[in-house]
Amino acid sequence: MEKHSHTSGRMDRMHSPTLRNWERPRKPSYDQIQPNTCVDMGWGRIIFGQTFENKDVLFNAMNSEAPGQRDITFYLRDPHVLLAMAPDRFFLDPSHTYRIWSHDYRPRKTRSQSFTVRRVSTRAHVEEMNKIYRCRHMVTCDPDFILDYHATKLRTYMVAETVHDQRIVGTVTGVDHVEAFSDPEKGASLWSLAVDPKADAPGVGEALLRHLVEHYFTRGRNYVDLSVIHDNQEAINLYEKIGFQRVPVFCVKRKNPINEKLYMAQPPDGALNPYARIIIDEARRRGIGVEVIDEEAAIFTLNLGGRTVYCRESLTDLTSAVAMLRCDDKRLTHRALKRAGLRVPRQFAPGTDQDNQAVLEQLSRVVVKPARGEQGMGISVDIRDADALSKALALAADVCPDVIIEEYVEGQDLRVIVLGFKFVAAAVRRPPQVTGTGQHSVAQLIEKYNRRRMAATGGESQVPLDKETLRCVGMVGFGMDDVPADGQTLQLRKAANLHTGGTIHDVTGEIHPALVEASEKAALALNIPVTGLDLCVPDLNAPDYHIIEANERPGLANHEPQPVTERFIDLLFPETAGQFSV
Repeated sequence: MEKHSHTSGRMDRMHSPTLRNWERPRKPSYDQIQPNTCVDMGWGRIIFGQTFENKDVLFNAMNSEAPGQRDITFYLRDPHVLLAMAPDRFFLDPSHTYRIWSHDYRPRKTRSQSFTVRRVSTRAHVEEMNKIYRCRHMVTCDPDFILDYHATKLRTYMVAETVHDQRIVGTVTGVDHVEAFSDPEKGASLWSLAVDPKADAPGVGEALLRHLVEHYFTRGRNYVDLSVIHDNQEAINLYEKIGFQRVPVFCVKRKNPINEKLYMAQPPDGALNPYARIIIDEARRRGIGVEVIDEEAAIFTLNLGGRTVYCRESLTDLTSAVAMLRCDDKRLTHRALKRAGLRVPRQFAPGTDQDNQAVLEQLSRVVVKPARGEQGMGISVDIRDADALSKALALAADVCPDVIIEEYVEGQDLRVIVLGFKFVAAAVRRPPQVTGTGQHSVAQLIEKYNRRRMAATGGESQVPLDKETLRCVGMVGFGMDDVPADGQTLQLRKAANLHTGGTIHDVTGEIHPALVEASEKAALALNIPVTGLDLCVPDLNAPDYHIIEANERPGLANHEPQPVTERFIDLLFPETAGQFSV
């Protein structure tokens, strides 16, 4: 199981844990260990190579990988020999193995007050673990399997849970080698470490890692191993910071669709952004031809059966120029939706200072936005006084000379995806926020937050250090150099746009049917077959809403694990629908 960038590992030969001399191997004693050990992890097996008495038995075990599973063979004495036996079936995993010894480990003196780490004990815990795995493109686990075995000494499952809202924001899994095969070296290993890309508190991964390491050292284990993909420098920095050292251990995996990206050369269009890449990958999986026309602009064609569809990410030939114009200009969107009888916030064109002040007095709280623009640029939310309004108008005018003053509507920011005029997915978008540690300044917390968001979104999401961020931070009494208390949350912006650091949380199965109906009606009013509609709703389970705007090129990658990309390709090439489901 490729748990994001983390799997686990141990040495390929048995060595003295005190000497740590990699040039003096000793042959394992098969009277002490359980021979031919394979540990079922739910997603596949860990095959402990050093426990097999000969290469033929090991080779047969590696060949018995179940469909849909992903086995990992570790601690191989002769990986080159096994690869030579079947180069068409196996490959050498491009990961580094790291180890920490109990006598080298130094515990951290302080612990975060914003989250706690605990053993997995409920189905809700496992369901949240699987959500994080899906966000990280990792293989999920059967809840019944984990709940049947989580209390055993063989496998250890832990989660990080926030104190303020009891949300699961990370998970770690380990295996005890003594319980697995009576390991004479008394080792253990980490097999997955995953943190929610939307976590707002720093240090979740480190806390989970330390809890697992300390758990095994408390049980008398001599070392803990893990493996990390060779180019995940952020994870490697964390491991080396804690005291892990690189060791010459190798892993062999089966060539299968799950592992394909690890052994297949990347296509020449690998620099495309995530929104184009997710569509291209799904098209290629179905046998649809792809030609990249302009990599920088993410323009490409999809070809099947003599038919060609031009795309710019999710914007295609199916969207007419008029429909695109209606979505591109927020004033036209507003008028089209209002004529269709849909609820929209009141809009005003800026006038003189007196006119603008009169609007502000009438509405009390307003939003200022450029009439044309994307990715949250130039938008100021929840403006309450004349000075802030004047600055917001100037900020919006820098993006587009046509500016809108709009009624501020309080509620949750809901993004709805409509494909082929049918509802497909919904997600709540939340403004970026950070959680204090009592040690880091606001600027440092933002830097850490941005690093996590950039890594999670392929460089598409980060909080800009602009006037709007400074305004929002200042509204709650903080400056960039101030240090929030441990556990104190601080909202960085009012708008929930993903490109300015916002996060998105799937609620597809939770929204009221009236919201689905309004979204489909809006797509028809705009005559646009592929759109992302932004709604403001006081309650997901209630029929009340206001439609704020429509996006003619919604980011489908933001709605995983919902099958939005599959439904998008179904719309373009209906003849392939249902033939290539995973």
